[in-house]
Amino acid sequence: MTIVHSLIIPIYNEADGILEMYRRVAAVMDRLDGESELILIDDGSRDRSLEMMRGLANRDPRVGYLSLARNFGHQVAVTAGLDFARGRVIVILDADLQDPPELIPAMLERWREGNHVVYAQRTTRLKETWFRSGAPTSSIASSAGSRTSRSRPTPATSASWIARSSTC
Repeated sequence: MTIVHSLIIPIYNEADGILEMYRRVAAVMDRLDGESELILIDDGSRDRSLEMMRGLANRDPRVGYLSLARNFGHQVAVTAGLDFARGRVIVILDADLQDPPELIPAMLERWREGNHVVYAQRTTRLKETWFRSGAPTSSIASSAGSRTSRSRPTPATSASWIARSSTC
């Protein structure tokens, strides 16, 4: 089996939201053309996150997980996921669903058009603060040859998004 899509999600104390995150991400994975894998990285959680990740991996063969010995931080957890990803395209999401997984098919379409880096950017917000009005975009997908990590997180109060892309 050749993995086409690797979805990487670092997790830190997200036990309350893991099942909803999995439900939404799995629904997207079911619609993708080609095999997908979901790599969950426990970044030293102190709640039941790791236990829940093990349960998902036991139920769904597309799910794998890594457990870090302690909290190393978001970027280290993403890097660990990248080290184990087997897909031709890498998608990086946050477990709290601040990036809607439902955008993945549109972003993959931009990748198929030949773009090396594809990212989502909010076009409107339901609740805007002066501090966030100039917040950077969120990079959530890249080709295996041009892997990138995420920008500063944005709040989960978005109203609409647009997929943007560039070639390297």
